[in-house]
Amino acid sequence: MTVAIEMGQTTAGAPAALDLEELLATRLLVQGNSGSGKSHLLRRLLEQSAPWVQQTIIDPEGDFVTLGDRFGHLVIDAEEHTERGLQSAGERARIHRVSTVLNLEGLDAEDQMRRAAAFLGGLFEVARDHWYPMLVVVDEAQLFAPAVAGEVSDEARKLSLGAMTNLMCRGRKRGLAGIIATQRLAKLAKNVAAEASNFLMGRTFLDIDMARAADLLGMERRQAEAFRDLERGQFMALGPALSRRPLGLRIGPTDTSPRNATPRLMPLPESALEDARAIILAAPPPETVRPQRRSSPDLLDQLMAAKSAALEIRPEPAEPPISAEDLAERRERVDRVLRAVLAQPDAGFRVIGVLYQEFVVRCRIEGLASVVPHLAEFRRMLTRARAGLGSDMAGDDAWQDVSARASLLPEDMQGVFMMIARAAKEGWPCPSDAAIARAYGSHSLRRARRLLTYIEEQGLIVCQLDGLGRRTVTLVELAWATAPGDPNAEEVEQGRLVG
Repeated sequence: MTVAIEMGQTTAGAPAALDLEELLATRLLVQGNSGSGKSHLLRRLLEQSAPWVQQTIIDPEGDFVTLGDRFGHLVIDAEEHTERGLQSAGERARIHRVSTVLNLEGLDAEDQMRRAAAFLGGLFEVARDHWYPMLVVVDEAQLFAPAVAGEVSDEARKLSLGAMTNLMCRGRKRGLAGIIATQRLAKLAKNVAAEASNFLMGRTFLDIDMARAADLLGMERRQAEAFRDLERGQFMALGPALSRRPLGLRIGPTDTSPRNATPRLMPLPESALEDARAIILAAPPPETVRPQRRSSPDLLDQLMAAKSAALEIRPEPAEPPISAEDLAERRERVDRVLRAVLAQPDAGFRVIGVLYQEFVVRCRIEGLASVVPHLAEFRRMLTRARAGLGSDMAGDDAWQDVSARASLLPEDMQGVFMMIARAAKEGWPCPSDAAIARAYGSHSLRRARRLLTYIEEQGLIVCQLDGLGRRTVTLVELAWATAPGDPNAEEVEQGRLVG
């Protein structure tokens, strides 16, 4: 049975229908400047399809939270949850088939990107048994899949862009139908926009955006000027779920409305100038000091405060010069502290900041405060430790080429590459997917396999499977190769490769 939802009327006055089943297979891109009616279009689509399919909305401005009262969507305020919590929420929403609104209002751009990526990752990573059809609407998609780097960190941009790419490029087989809306096509990553087969193009004024919109609709460049003349709520439609040829339509009314309605003109209040002067230029109220909410005690902060207090009371005597033998012995002790931190069961899945805090505290307890590395050096030590390398091995000439090749990869992937290099150099079996996932800080075996594929695409390794399904990895140019290893084996090699 074909499910057709009515979006409004065509310019000829006929009903404008959208084939929901075709939309689930082909995805949708909506473009329009601010005030073109883009959010109204999304709301109409969501309301009309709510009885038929599960939905989730990535909502950066809190415009769609009103769907919860009328259609039963679960509103999730991202500001109140951690990234890990949002990933779990995405998985559970998919499993239990609950429509959701991820409200990102109140967060800065980087936190919006991180939390949206975590939630989308949860939707994407569920088991095959739960790949139910689902509409995933992302409003202001240029924020989450920017065409160029902005002021956010590279890590946040990579996480968000990766999640959006997965949604649009690989989501269809998992039942995820991406619907992305943007104010500027030129600001949206092309590999994300290119995966949509259906288009609804609204009013736009910039030449570059009009040209891209005309190209997507198969219109001639001279016809692109028509996008300037579209009224609010008017769109040009094209795609297998909409129309085989460009079709003008006007979006119909909605049952709900955003919390922040469009401002309307109002007459100014009548008041005498002297009264207004007295009100506006009155002395400001006295400042009130808001009580600071007490956070949980931080052991590292307490230790640092205690040390600062001690320094104010009694200057610390200068330490005598350290001999090379003593320095090497201290570094070995620092390595042991790091191995003890990583030996904890959940160490592979904790953020670096938390690991570093515990590492610093343990070093000070061991009397190693003078040789505690900075965070940047700790990251490099962590990478080497997860690869099974101590300070002595990392300084070996044989590892200089390995380190140079690892530096070509993102920082969070370098430990995996060095772990594989260690196994290849020693002739050990190729690490399993479980061991690779742990070194990367993930529970997902699929992510481990994608990680190997990415490193191979960079020309650093070559992966091969033998007739028994065992995997061998060869390092390009170095001619080091692992012994055949079972990719599906349990993580029995953890102690050897990490400790």
